[in-house]
Amino acid sequence: MSARTYWVGRSDTFLAQSPALPTPDIEYGQLSPMLIVFGVAVAAVLVEAFLPRRARYTSHLVLSLGGLAAAFVAVVLLAGTRSSAVMGAVIIDGPTLFLQGTILLVSIPAILLIAERGLDRMRMSAGVAVSAGRSTADDDVVADAFAPQAAALPGSAAEREAEEAGAAQTEVFPLTLLAIGGMLLFPAAGDLLTMFVALEVLSLPLYLLCGLARRRRLLSQEAALKYFLLGAFSSAFFLYGVALLYGYAGTVRLAGIADAVADRSGNEGLALIGTGLLAVGLLFKVGAVPFHSWIPDVYQGAPTSITAFMAAATKVAAFGAMLRIFYVALPDLRDDWRPMLWVVAILTMVVGAVLAVTQTDVKRMLAYSSITHAGFILTGLIAANDAGLSSTMFYLLAYGFSTLGAFAVVTLVRDADGEVTEMSRWAGLGRRSPLIGVVFAMFLLAFAGIPLTSGFVGKFAVFQAAIEGDATPLVLVGVVSSAIAAFFYVRVIVLMFFSEPGDDAPSVVIPSVLTTAAVTVSVVVTIVLGILPQTALDIAEQAAVFVR
Repeated sequence: MSARTYWVGRSDTFLAQSPALPTPDIEYGQLSPMLIVFGVAVAAVLVEAFLPRRARYTSHLVLSLGGLAAAFVAVVLLAGTRSSAVMGAVIIDGPTLFLQGTILLVSIPAILLIAERGLDRMRMSAGVAVSAGRSTADDDVVADAFAPQAAALPGSAAEREAEEAGAAQTEVFPLTLLAIGGMLLFPAAGDLLTMFVALEVLSLPLYLLCGLARRRRLLSQEAALKYFLLGAFSSAFFLYGVALLYGYAGTVRLAGIADAVADRSGNEGLALIGTGLLAVGLLFKVGAVPFHSWIPDVYQGAPTSITAFMAAATKVAAFGAMLRIFYVALPDLRDDWRPMLWVVAILTMVVGAVLAVTQTDVKRMLAYSSITHAGFILTGLIAANDAGLSSTMFYLLAYGFSTLGAFAVVTLVRDADGEVTEMSRWAGLGRRSPLIGVVFAMFLLAFAGIPLTSGFVGKFAVFQAAIEGDATPLVLVGVVSSAIAAFFYVRVIVLMFFSEPGDDAPSVVIPSVLTTAAVTVSVVVTIVLGILPQTALDIAEQAAVFVR
């Protein structure tokens, strides 16, 4: 018998004796929200590659808004679903659908802000248009919020040539859609590897988007580099935590880790260290102290529309992933991870509120406000009960729209050099532009937790859940931090309405329909959730059931 005949025979015998590998089932219907967004993102890449430049912007805008709306309809149609998909890699349950719906709803007005292309050429309330750094009433050149050629040096001849040729960064649309797709997968992940992949998919486009600002290019590029380096560092912590938990449980599935923890069958030290490393990676994404150092610099340097998108949508996705890990995989270690999160939440609330008082830049002030709110949201997570889960999800919904609207208002305050974020120059802004002043004041009052705003209902819900979860001292710290935060919010309101404008006072752009729609939606949601919150609270309460 020849050697070839021998080995073929052995191979046939081995294949006949080997058990058949299971064919993976892919539940396309349950994955439809994510598949729609990723499919539209791929279509947007093809649009960018093959369509002529003049047709790209409109195509991207229609694709993006249509895809996000279709994905939200898919989420609504899946309401009540409680199952797993792709062999347990993705979990479709109440929290997944609520958080995915929140991300999509917040992303639609965010796309409108990103699509804004005419703010620098719009007529100001004072009757002067500003375009490309020149004051003129007749100039009709569109000054994009994004750099015309990201690879060119700021102010270089190549950049000027790209600007004169009408180049525009329409690449921001597919990048944003890819980030949204990763955000939809992040809180739905049923195992740690899927969660890590989602983390990278949502992060990598954001690193690029942060460095594309047309004005203050070096500041923007510095912000992108800081975000990338610290983000890569935090991802390494997350991946190391995955490895340690796998070593402890022998699986990366969240339900399997929960079973291993319940049995106490492995080395508990591995589980505790792995939990801590996972928490570092996730706390970086939500901007909690002491992992917050990137937030002020990135929020200030990134294009303001991207900052609005990050501040709203990324926080929803990251807290969704934290809820799934701590409530599904590690509930039996709550006595170990709760003290750690107590310290982080207290530091986050206090440090964020105190440092916000010292800021002189509006975007940095809102960045430290975002850090403070991360501490408030952690209060709901630490409750470790059903009320904590539902109140945290409601808070994310309310905060997402308020912060998006606040940054949208910032894009409207301009002079010949672009956006004006120096707080001292906002003096008298509310007296000269009452509508914009009132809208911004309303968002600030919502952040402060004043009654009849969504912020008050959100804080009340998470604090009540924390009291039920035996975390009353944490609530007391939260109340004190809220009082400190209210000081710097009211200080801005006083500055806008009760101070005399300076000689270099900026003007307020009359926004296009895109920015107007984004601000209007944010205002309506903030008011409705403050006055009539019960429907949203009921939906969050009904959705607060995890599937293992």
